[in-house]
Amino acid sequence: MPDPIALVPLPRSVVWSEGVWETSDPWAELSVGVNEDLAPAEYSLSISPRGAALSAGSEAALADGRNTFAQIVADAHGSIPCVTISDQPKYAWRGMHLDVSRHFMAIPEIEKMIDAMALHRLNVLHLHLTDDQGWRVEIKGYPRLTEVGGWREQTLVGHMSEDEDSWEFDGVRHGGSYTQQELKDLVEYARRRGVMIVPEVDLPGHMQAAIAAYPELGNVPERQVGVREVWGISDHVLGVSDQVFDFLRDVLTQVSEIFPAPYFHIGGDECPRVEWERSSEARARMNEWGMTRVSEIQGRFTQFATDVLREQGKKVIAWDEVLDSPLPDGIVIMNWRHGNGLKTSTERGFQTIIANNEHLYLDHYQADPEGEPLAIGGLTTLKDIYTTDFAPQPLSDDEQKLVLGLQGQLWSEYLPTAEDVQYMAFPRMCAVAERAWGSPQQSYEEFLERLRAHLPRLDAFGIRYRPLD
Repeated sequence: MPDPIALVPLPRSVVWSEGVWETSDPWAELSVGVNEDLAPAEYSLSISPRGAALSAGSEAALADGRNTFAQIVADAHGSIPCVTISDQPKYAWRGMHLDVSRHFMAIPEIEKMIDAMALHRLNVLHLHLTDDQGWRVEIKGYPRLTEVGGWREQTLVGHMSEDEDSWEFDGVRHGGSYTQQELKDLVEYARRRGVMIVPEVDLPGHMQAAIAAYPELGNVPERQVGVREVWGISDHVLGVSDQVFDFLRDVLTQVSEIFPAPYFHIGGDECPRVEWERSSEARARMNEWGMTRVSEIQGRFTQFATDVLREQGKKVIAWDEVLDSPLPDGIVIMNWRHGNGLKTSTERGFQTIIANNEHLYLDHYQADPEGEPLAIGGLTTLKDIYTTDFAPQPLSDDEQKLVLGLQGQLWSEYLPTAEDVQYMAFPRMCAVAERAWGSPQQSYEEFLERLRAHLPRLDAFGIRYRPLD
């Protein structure tokens, strides 16, 4: 029979049947249980006129089944279509990256995004907590990180051109931060909805906010810098003193205690070397460490962070620039610079998450910029995400097994409000969810038809989205 309810992402097997289940409280009457005969990632949902039953091979798969059930019963008004679903995802990592450093988002706003993620069976929120423009997480013993590093005096208006004389600023102080307890509560909120939060503390670059708070963490301790008010890449990176590494140990340990996820993202991207090249202390440290190239300093930070986080039982994730220096075994690579990087990292034996900027950066324009809100640039359409080949260089079977999953990125330089974030996320994140889940391939036109019927669910959640063309 025809599909009476458009599901996004589309499950692997959906068989609708005649009849309805009449109920005034579907959640209370849903039978739920773990079934060891099912694969750990698999769930089975059956709705008949007699009732509804959900079974799964694990608690995580049960969460996926509940989120599918939530779509089916939404606005059903007591009469729920009968269906049998057998389903499991292609990828274990089905993620959304959210940058709360460039523009701060309040906890209720993040919770709304978590609700929208869960509705689409996205199961990882990659939370970008620190950057040049703002430090958002409380670290005990370092109060100035949030008191100073959590605030910038003003923000660049419009695009950042090469002509500094043309820059304009809004003159508005911007910032905010989260206490450790607030983040622990957010972790629990997400866990109850089947979403794991993975924190990111970007190092050793993208650290200007921390250096503004504690100049001794930089390469020129006697120089006071402010929290960065423009975008782009800052030359102010962490210094190489013992004090810096003590600081990193404290930060990584405390953040690990907040987030129980087995993963921790250490950034590693866009780290200029100019300050290290000019630093006598950095040269002395290179001699001490037996290094001949300044580029090797970043590898030292990567190794140190990995050692600390392994002590905490964490697996380290980093942006793909870390491939440019020697790497500890077992790091997960987040491929962002180019789709061909997926081949590079898997060929070297690293687990990899697809996050390339060509197709998965949702801060890009969705259509002709003339009719769209200001964005960082680029053009990534809904169709691009749904139809593109994320592996332009074919992967061998062994390399394909190293692909951990797929993730959409929401960088917030040009997304000052939660509504702006939502508009850029949806409906493109629906296509990300389809691809990450491994839904049966349909034509783009068939996907669009299903998506049109699905969008009222976003209305019900109060999520702003770009209307379909």
